Amino acid sequence: MGMEDEVVELCRELIRIDTSNAGDNAGPGERAAAEYVAEKLEGAGIKATILESDRGRASVIARIEGEDPSRDALLLHGHLDVVPAQASDWTHDPFGGEIADGCVWGRGAVDMKDMDAMILASVLDRARTGRRPKRDLVLAFLADEEAGGAYGAHWLVDNHPELFEGCTEAVGEVGGFSLTVPGDRRLYLIETAEKGLAWMRLKAVGTAGHGSMIHDDNAVTELARAVARIGEHRFPVRLTDTVRRFLEQACEAYGVEFDPKDPEACLPHLGTLARMIGATLRSTLNPTRLDAGYKANVIPQHAEAQIDGRFLPGYEKEFFETVDKLLGEKVQREFVHYDIAVETPYEGDLVGAMEEALTWADPGAIPVPYCLSAGTDAKSFATLGMRCYGFAPLRLPADLDFSGMFHGVDERVPVDGLQFGARVLDRFLDNA
Repeated sequence: MGMEDEVVELCRELIRIDTSNAGDNAGPGERAAAEYVAEKLEGAGIKATILESDRGRASVIARIEGEDPSRDALLLHGHLDVVPAQASDWTHDPFGGEIADGCVWGRGAVDMKDMDAMILASVLDRARTGRRPKRDLVLAFLADEEAGGAYGAHWLVDNHPELFEGCTEAVGEVGGFSLTVPGDRRLYLIETAEKGLAWMRLKAVGTAGHGSMIHDDNAVTELARAVARIGEHRFPVRLTDTVRRFLEQACEAYGVEFDPKDPEACLPHLGTLARMIGATLRSTLNPTRLDAGYKANVIPQHAEAQIDGRFLPGYEKEFFETVDKLLGEKVQREFVHYDIAVETPYEGDLVGAMEEALTWADPGAIPVPYCLSAGTDAKSFATLGMRCYGFAPLRLPADLDFSGMFHGVDERVPVDGLQFGARVLDRFLDNA
C-alpha cells in the first residue's frame, strides 16, 4: 500500500477508536489508540514507548535517528483524544470512519487524527524505503489535549522532559490548511501564534434565606451582574505582529487595501474563516456556565459561573486587570485551567521548508503566518524553549467551512486533501 492510500486507512482506523475526552477523566482514555500507534511504529522497526499519566491516559513517544545527529531535533506532535460526539446528530457514525462524498467522516477527522495519520504514513513509508530524516525526529502522540493537556503534554513536559532532549522546534496542529482567494490561488495558513487560555470559575457568597423575603445580600444577583458585565465587555483591537502580517497578505490577495485603523474591515472577505481570524484581533471573555441554588423559594448562599477567557500574546496583564475590574468587589475568581499565549517569529529554515513543500505541491500556494484563536499542545512545548508551529497541511475545497469542522457535527476531511497533506508533510521532512 502506498503512502497516499495508507494515510486514508490510518485516519479511518484511528477515528474508529473512541478516545472521547469530556474533561472529567472518566472517558475511554487514549490507551487503545496509543497501542494502535505503537504497534504500527514497532512493526516498521521504530521503537515506541507508551506512558500513562493515569489509568488509560496514554501517550506514545518515539525517536527516529536522523542523518546528522549533531543537529537539533524536531518534534512532531499530535493528540489522540477527541471531543465527544452525539451519534444521533450526525449524518454518518462519528466513530465509523466512513468515506462518503469524497470525505472521511468522523470525530477527529480534522481535530486531529488526520495529522496523526499523516505523521504515521510518512514515517512508516520512510522506514520501509530506508529514507532517513535530515535530523532526529521525536514523535509524540498525546493524551488529553482537548482538556488542556494535564494528562498529556503538560504531564510529559513536567515529568519526562528528557524525552524531548535536543528538540528546539515543534510542529503540531491547526496550520497549513488552505483558504481559496481570487486568481486560482490559495493562502495556506501556518500557525505561528495562539491566544492564551483562562478558564475561570467565578464565586459569589451572600446570605441564605427564604425566597419570599427581601434580601439585599443575594449571591445570585451579585454573580449575575458580574457575568453580564463580562459577557457584554468588548476588548479593544490589538494588532499583534502575526495577525497584522496575515491581514496585510490576505488583503493583498483579495485586492483590497489594508487599513490598520480598521483591520476588521477585511474580515468579510474571509468567509467562514472570519470567525477564527476575527477572534485574534482582540482578547475575549465568554460566560459558559451558571450554577446556583437548589429550590425556587430558597435564596442560596453561594453562586458560581464559569468563563472562557482568551488573551492575545503580549496582552495578558491588560486582560486580567480588565477581568478583575469587571468582577467587582463581591465576586472572586479562580482558574479552572490556565495556559500561556505563544508567538513565534515567521522566519528561518523550518518555515522555508514548509513554504517550499506547499509551493511544490500547489503552484498557487501563498504561505502566510496566522494566529490561532484557540490553543494546542504547543503551549506545553514552548515552556521547554521550542519554537512552535502549526502545520497539518490540507488543500481544501473553497466551499468547505473548515473552522466549523472543529468540535462540530459532521466533522470530515476531504480524501484528496488528506492525501495532499501526506505528500506535503513528507516533502517537508525531506528538508526540515
